[in-house]
Amino acid sequence: MGAMDGEKKAVFRVREFDMERDLAAAEELERRCQVGLCGDAADGSGEGKRKTKKRKKRGMSLSVEQVGDPLARVRHAPEHVMLVAEYGEEDEMVGIIKACVKTVTRGGAGKKLPSSSSSPEKQRQPPAYVKVACLLGLRVSPSHRRLGIATALVERAEEWCRSRGAAHATMATTTSNAASLALFTGRFGYAPFRRPEFLGRPVHAHRLDIPGGHRVLQLTPPLAAAAYARLLAPRDTEFLPADMPALLSHKLTLGTFVAIESDPDPSLPPSFAVLSVWDSTRSMRLRVRGAPAMLRASLAALRALDRGAPWMRVPSIPDIFRPFGAYLLYGLRMSGPAGPALLRSLCHHAHNVARKNPACAVVAADVAPDDPAAAAVPRWRRFSCDEDVWCIKNLNKNDDDSNAAAGADDDWAAPAPPGTVLFVDPREF
Repeated sequence: MGAMDGEKKAVFRVREFDMERDLAAAEELERRCQVGLCGDAADGSGEGKRKTKKRKKRGMSLSVEQVGDPLARVRHAPEHVMLVAEYGEEDEMVGIIKACVKTVTRGGAGKKLPSSSSSPEKQRQPPAYVKVACLLGLRVSPSHRRLGIATALVERAEEWCRSRGAAHATMATTTSNAASLALFTGRFGYAPFRRPEFLGRPVHAHRLDIPGGHRVLQLTPPLAAAAYARLLAPRDTEFLPADMPALLSHKLTLGTFVAIESDPDPSLPPSFAVLSVWDSTRSMRLRVRGAPAMLRASLAALRALDRGAPWMRVPSIPDIFRPFGAYLLYGLRMSGPAGPALLRSLCHHAHNVARKNPACAVVAADVAPDDPAAAAVPRWRRFSCDEDVWCIKNLNKNDDDSNAAAGADDDWAAPAPPGTVLFVDPREF
């Protein structure tokens, strides 16, 4: 295939990624695409660094870079692919994109689908589970943009997903990544969809206290799966994966924890909180960039003081100006009048677990801003971000029969009904 850019004719090919042949070139392309502080790569980069969280407060920003297995964010799905674009006679790798097709809950968004009967009573609900495509990690070499490479990669990825039964495609970017938003909402017809918030806090050198009246218990994966089946109903939850038991038993899920009151008030409804912890230290690295020298020196001094006088319990934090890892909290739910306090205790427990891993410097969660759990999650403003944007596209918009069969009506892009839970899969972070 080819594209025109002024007088320059571009010839490139799109094919599937080969780990043995392409790994080094893919890593080099990732490095070249890391432009700016937040990954806002130029036109044609699409997603840029999707998971680059940017907070430009006084010049500082928090960025996230993927490391290790290039397929880590899609490999969990039975159907996944990574496509590469090669340019010129030397077959230089100039673009990549990842995609997977997964089965998730749709939640209650969207209208009822018309049945063969015109009676409103005969209208049927969309299916609880649908096949959804997830497009990730679109990169185009800075020296090969505006040649149609991003378009070719996205269209090829969408076609690959559509052929495997995906009814919708999703992608994620940030509000500050104007090039990415313009590319997907303009050229590719995606619509802004959901706005999860990234809530992070650094791991302190000392344990965080958990109230004596709170008990923290760890659930086995089967018990955790049963608990979430009760707490996350398919009609009330968006993007809950059909393979939730596999996620809970994954080697990187360090545990599912529940907090209860030791001596609950019998006159009040019972309270509890639950969350799961995912170790992402082997798949991503965060870094704070653009910090003033004075702040760097102050935090270094606190670390030195804490090492010399640990009994003072100075709130020192790791060196966040070098790459560091994170633990991700997912499946955060709570109930009852003491629910928020119990959820905070669970976050403290996760922090204390993270202290045992020298590679972990941050504990974070991705939650919908209107989720009651969001208000209970401890966070530092500079380690948090509200710029994430999920976008969605109906892959079968020209096929009415397919839409009815797959539940792929356009109304899923509408606001979610009140009380809907947005599940963020940590495997795709």
